[in-house]
Amino acid sequence: MIDLAIPFPPLSPFVFQTPAFELFGLSIGSFGLRWYALAYVTGLILGWRIMVQMTRKPALWGGVSPLNEEDIDDFLFYATLGVLLGGRLGYVLFYRPEMLADPMSVLRIWEGGMSFHGGFLGVCLAVIGTALGRKKPLLSLADAVAVVAPLGQLFGRLANFINQELYGRATDVPWAFVFSTDPDGLPRHPSQLYQALLEGLLLFVIIQIAIHRFGILKRPGQAAGLFVAGYGVMRLVGEQFREPDAGLLLGLTRGEFYSLPMILFGIVLFAWGSRRAKPADDQAAAPKG
Repeated sequence: MIDLAIPFPPLSPFVFQTPAFELFGLSIGSFGLRWYALAYVTGLILGWRIMVQMTRKPALWGGVSPLNEEDIDDFLFYATLGVLLGGRLGYVLFYRPEMLADPMSVLRIWEGGMSFHGGFLGVCLAVIGTALGRKKPLLSLADAVAVVAPLGQLFGRLANFINQELYGRATDVPWAFVFSTDPDGLPRHPSQLYQALLEGLLLFVIIQIAIHRFGILKRPGQAAGLFVAGYGVMRLVGEQFREPDAGLLLGLTRGEFYSLPMILFGIVLFAWGSRRAKPADDQAAAPKG
């Protein structure tokens, strides 16, 4: 079946890369921008702009926007730190604790290795810190972040595919890829693309429909709950096709194990938002007579 698989296209992990050069007699190494770094930058900037636009639409929030542009600007800085530091530390603690024996390896982020669940916890801390520091409603800020978070997943998973990392399990489906980074050279599911569609595009569309059709931003906590639970479900589906990149925990892959509490927490948060619905929502839902 290997002959029927799709050989991976000649894609470089770099968007561009400069050759090594000399300056004042000193040899300067090459520099480059990786697709993975571009994915992070694009996701953060696009998410920031969408969140700013949301603050300018009070109708989405039930009449008064709980956030303003300055709040989002402030949050962007802390969110960037949360994504990078949380993602890296989460990768080390959840997947590669042996790296702690060489502390310098933890800092070599350009060598790869980021965890969504670690980045998620880092962003949660950024949300809490920003809300407390600027005296803004915590759940409303979390809701705004939840709206744009799937976009970061979309770009990140596409970068995983270009980097030929986190590939899928061996398969004989006609769209299987042979990744040059796979030491076994087997045809595999392009699970990075599956996850980009599930955790990224599909989840983003679902949340958009929930906002514009069902007005969930008017009930603080529901958008955040929908994202957290939705991501957990999408990740569980994607894990069925992804090659485990670490040992199992209680018979589950690391992604499955860490996603189960997210689903539970998301459901609880969504239900909490339903119970805290604004009186105006209740009146609008009441029959006229």
